[in-house]
Amino acid sequence: MRFEGRNAIITGSTQGLGATLARRMVDEGLSGLVVTGRNAERGEAVAAELAAGGCDAVFVAADMADAASVEALIDRSRERFGVVHHLANCAALTTRGDVWDTTPEYFDEMMAVNLRSPFQLVQGVARMLRDAGSPGTIVNVGSIAWHGGQPFITPYVMTKSGLVTMTKTVAYQLMRYGIRINIVNPGWMDTDGEDLIQRRFHGATDGWLERAEADRPFGRLVKPEELVTTLAFVLSEDSGMMTGAVIDYDQSVPGAGDAPVPPVELGPDPT
Repeated sequence: MRFEGRNAIITGSTQGLGATLARRMVDEGLSGLVVTGRNAERGEAVAAELAAGGCDAVFVAADMADAASVEALIDRSRERFGVVHHLANCAALTTRGDVWDTTPEYFDEMMAVNLRSPFQLVQGVARMLRDAGSPGTIVNVGSIAWHGGQPFITPYVMTKSGLVTMTKTVAYQLMRYGIRINIVNPGWMDTDGEDLIQRRFHGATDGWLERAEADRPFGRLVKPEELVTTLAFVLSEDSGMMTGAVIDYDQSVPGAGDAPVPPVELGPDPT
């Protein structure tokens, strides 16, 4: 997997999975990179680190919930590099909401960050590639929850299901332009963001990760370092003509085994 002479946008690359993918692609020779997210301090630090490694890396602040901010990100990327050959949509909102407590405002924000902004970025990068007459690759980071997830992430599940169908539909449209797009759906992953989520929403205490990993089939949660190998593969020429592929990266097999039965606590409130 090599990326010499190629430019990329990686959303959510100020930390976690996005930053890990950025480092991997730079190690593989990436020439230009737009690091983007909301945290300027972290973003500038990541861009400086990668620039020191020989990549023309720049941080562009963007709020994925704001369509105008995403459009400005596309414009800045075009101005900087002329054409972007690779796009990785890693940014996502993972806060909680179920059928009982999801508000219209929260629903709209979730859809904007997790579904509208990836589509908007796919549009922008595809237009750059079409105008340049260049092939390119895109990867969307979904979730194993696209098959159906826990009740407390209902809107999140809806966005990831939409991301899968968007990926397949767009892949069909872009194939004749030499533009490939695939989606990778990780399961429960060990990131700093997940640690915050577990502590904020689920009352997790120190040691939660070790306890969770002890119960998993492979004895660990998905690690960003291993997932980026798959992301980099589908972004590279090594994946050949693969497009419209839906890759579940998890230690489960949706549809196999006993059908899940809702626990008693999801029944009517006895009070």
